[in-house]
Amino acid sequence: MGSNYRLTFHVDIVFCIDATESMDPVLDSVKENALHFYQDFQHVMEMKHKKVDQLRVRIVVFRDYLADGRQAMLVTNFFKLPEQSAELETSLRSIEAKGGGDDPEDGLEAMGYAIKSDWNHDARKKRHVIVLWSDEGTHALGYGKESKYYPNGMAQNFEELTAWWGSKYAPGEMDEDAKRLILFAPDKPYWTSIVSSWNNTIHYKSEAGKGLEDIDYRQILDAISNSI
Repeated sequence: MGSNYRLTFHVDIVFCIDATESMDPVLDSVKENALHFYQDFQHVMEMKHKKVDQLRVRIVVFRDYLADGRQAMLVTNFFKLPEQSAELETSLRSIEAKGGGDDPEDGLEAMGYAIKSDWNHDARKKRHVIVLWSDEGTHALGYGKESKYYPNGMAQNFEELTAWWGSKYAPGEMDEDAKRLILFAPDKPYWTSIVSSWNNTIHYKSEAGKGLEDIDYRQILDAISNSI
């Protein structure tokens, strides 16, 4: 190979954001961190003398299918940054903390949407990252099936969702080398199961009303950049 040869590196990130009413005290900080992510990420990469050729971000906003119906799951396409920064900002600014039924939400369905994203497979080197923020536990998959807005083709149970995530010995829907999951969620059922059984996963414990502290946001940036 010639001396001018350089590997391209593409990074896709899906932000899954709990937007139920209990997130009201912290949602603005989550949105601001997502808005500033491109600049902050590029700065961290420059400090590490690394270069990303393409960065794309997708948003999955989740609530509760039985309580919120049509507003239970709001999903965007990928935004290519910085070219589509304005569109990303418009989507993020539109998110309001509202709805939700009992404490658990439909976070596993949000994870299903994220796993099934249209990930970029063109680059020789790539990262496919899911970052999920929630201050509550999550219902079992299918809890909201009675809602007419519940999606077709969703994983039938946690075991199937785990198969979608895959493992070293049984690859699933995602690229086994590229995938990363960063959970900002409490120690509650299903989140703890994901942490204990899914590979390439990092967990930062959240508490209702405490939000995303700056140090945790920096750890998220470092976790993504260190994997590149």
